[in-house]
Amino acid sequence: MTKRTGDIDTSSRPANASNGSRENGGGSSDGFASLGLSPALLKSVQAMGFESPTPIQRSAIPPALEGKDVLATAMTGSGKTAAFLLPVLQRLQDQPKGTTRALIVTPTRELAAQIVEHLDGLAKGTGLRGKAIFGGVGAGPQEKAFRKGVEVIVATPGRLLDHFQHEYARLAEADIVVLDEADRMLDMGFLPEIRKILRHLPARPRQTLFFSATMPRPIAQLAGELLRSPVRVEVQKKQAPPSAISQALYPVPGELKVDLLAELLRRGDVGNVIAFCRTKHRAKRLAKKLEKRGIAAAEIHGNRSQKQRTAALAGFRDGRYAVLAATDIVARGIDVVELDHVVNFDVPAVPEDYIHRIGRTARAGADGEAYTFVSPQEEKDVGAIERALGRRLPRRLIDDFDYKAKTEERFEIPVGERIAKIKERKREERARAKRNAERKKRNAEGQSNGRGGGSSRRN
Repeated sequence: MTKRTGDIDTSSRPANASNGSRENGGGSSDGFASLGLSPALLKSVQAMGFESPTPIQRSAIPPALEGKDVLATAMTGSGKTAAFLLPVLQRLQDQPKGTTRALIVTPTRELAAQIVEHLDGLAKGTGLRGKAIFGGVGAGPQEKAFRKGVEVIVATPGRLLDHFQHEYARLAEADIVVLDEADRMLDMGFLPEIRKILRHLPARPRQTLFFSATMPRPIAQLAGELLRSPVRVEVQKKQAPPSAISQALYPVPGELKVDLLAELLRRGDVGNVIAFCRTKHRAKRLAKKLEKRGIAAAEIHGNRSQKQRTAALAGFRDGRYAVLAATDIVARGIDVVELDHVVNFDVPAVPEDYIHRIGRTARAGADGEAYTFVSPQEEKDVGAIERALGRRLPRRLIDDFDYKAKTEERFEIPVGERIAKIKERKREERARAKRNAERKKRNAEGQSNGRGGGSSRRN
């Protein structure tokens, strides 16, 4: 059996990992004990089956336990969730319960839910509680968490700011702030919201733990504003996909990508697959077109409610859906065990997104395959990915597939054409409104004249 590390960012869930510690003589927490963790947390770590700290945990946990600010650069899957949860829990363990003392901000609903799931596992026996705060679900239970004072709140920026409009959401005792996936929050346009959130927190000195997979200039600037003499931790600066992932490119005209994916599924060349698309519109279109071909598919993106996202993931995990059409907004938040394949239905615009996408497969020591469909217009983006990887990816063509076939329906209407249709529709609506207003005016004038004429005759 492969030994587990403390990387709870992997897609293998803690419940599936509990045998590791018992089969190795119960000494799985020795590495974590050297970090200065409390007996209660060491017991939880052992129960979850994690045998030794990852590099980010070894470097970040000790200074965080001392109350120092930490600026950490670590990619998804490196174990950073435990790197901030363990010191947060230990620092709160002996403080009075019933007050929110730690706030963790993360970009997506899925990540917030996963962090709370891991927190629940690590916090067993400590009496500490966490609550996820995000949109797409009822706000009532979240308001209750604020009022009751759960010790740790894990929130997405938008919903948190919604709650901050109310008095019950004052976090007057929050002494610890964690910013998770800071670069992803930058990509999603959340930096103004982050600054607003921080203005709602107490002005007194607090501990800030800042985690980001990359460190672009705006993120470095934000870190400089927030952190006080931080301990800098940098792990795996040059991102690379796991060696267990087999990668290949499939050159194909853009209008035939759906047909190619359907053919690979029909032949059994791919099993359960997450297909990443460039936009929410394309993810929705892909799922619908696959369904028309008799392939069970679900969509997951920013326009879906939390209930819909949860149902899509559940159906994908239990095999009801063969394909999950997704966008990059949830690439880092998808948690699926034993994923056979990742397909880049659209080539990502930046190499970092490619790494995060294909990292959904080959989890927990398993093998995985990542295929990228490349239209002629996307070759430039492929070149950037290959330069980042330091090697050329193999190109594949499949036998008996008609790469020159003509499709009756376009996969996507170009943006310019869609905008033109919207403008035309609005012009028609304005003209119709104008005609209706003129007709009402004429009717009103006619009724007024009629009443006036009757009065004259009576006089």
